Amino acid sequence: MKEAVIVAACRTAVGKAPRGMLKDTRPEYMGTAVLSDLIKRAGNIDPMLIDDVI
Repeated sequence: MKEAVIVAACRTAVGKAPRGMLKDTRPEYMGTAVLSDLIKRAGNIDPMLIDDVI
């Protein structure tokens, strides 16, 4: 990779620990929701074009 670009930003929901509304939500599901939203925000790009997510 010669050049890094940021095309969109998003974060997971925030909840109260340890008894908040997200206590039963798996981190994988939260990450999937964020990535899906980012792909939509970036103009429905091909997910195969994504090299890294920070």
